[in-house]
Amino acid sequence: MNIRCCQRNFSSALPPLVPIQLPSPRETHFWYILPDEVKSVALLNRYSELLSPCERENVNRMSGDQLKKRALLARALVRTTIARYQTNCEINPRSLKFRKNIYGKPEVEWHKDDNFSPPPLHFNISHTSSMIACGVTINAPIGIDVEEKQRKLKNDIIAFAQRYFSPYEVKLLTSISEPEVRRQEFIKLWTLKEAYVKALGKGFSAMPFKTFTIQFRTSTLRHFHLPGNSVSEASEVIVESSNDPGNLTNNCLFALLEVAGSHYAAICVENDEIVRGEANTPMKLTVRKTIPFVEDVCVSGTDAVLPLRGIIEQ
Repeated sequence: MNIRCCQRNFSSALPPLVPIQLPSPRETHFWYILPDEVKSVALLNRYSELLSPCERENVNRMSGDQLKKRALLARALVRTTIARYQTNCEINPRSLKFRKNIYGKPEVEWHKDDNFSPPPLHFNISHTSSMIACGVTINAPIGIDVEEKQRKLKNDIIAFAQRYFSPYEVKLLTSISEPEVRRQEFIKLWTLKEAYVKALGKGFSAMPFKTFTIQFRTSTLRHFHLPGNSVSEASEVIVESSNDPGNLTNNCLFALLEVAGSHYAAICVENDEIVRGEANTPMKLTVRKTIPFVEDVCVSGTDAVLPLRGIIEQ
């Protein structure tokens, strides 16, 4: 199922969100919002109206206007993103309810109704001070992580990596002599590892980063990432256990992106086809920049999205 990339500009009346089709199999939708671009107080108030009383209370407990704004945008992005997807009835973003699994990963708690079939939708969210992102798939758990490219690390990178990363990853970082390149590679590895544990629904506390290794290998496939369907060689991302193979899975698809020229975004999706021997399956990817109720811009295949690792088709 192909999704048409488009731009929608909403009037000041803020009409309901326009429904779109669910992602196709092996397709990931990646939505992101830049908080600095949301300046309208009226729009922020509209977002606040979408939240549950508990969510609104949590936002108001935040210290500082910027933290409150980011928390509000994160919850509004999740609600408006999920509400867009076509099901057998219209979904009001305000009506959505959520629950968390035993490790704290949020999930939609669909209401039970004979006239409603819940979509097989999975989502995950990540945010920094300057970007909030939401990833969506069907029939496949997803984890995402976003980090600023210019993120400064307080600790020595190698000392920090020795504490949290596997010996293989520490050796890889140690082999990089240029400090700036080493810092960038550290952030990339961190985002990939974060996305992986989030896809498994466990998080850092249940699956310490040191227990598995992220590796790269050249793939025989090519991936599309430039306007005009230009191609470049793909670098596949794989996971290996450092001690307990039973505690993790390697049937995952990864994508590592540079987004908006300022952030790294990692995506991990569980992929049963790898188990069936159909490895090297590309991840179909659609990336949209959004300000909910104002505009949606499909940026797939533009300079705003640069694939760095993973077998990706845009």
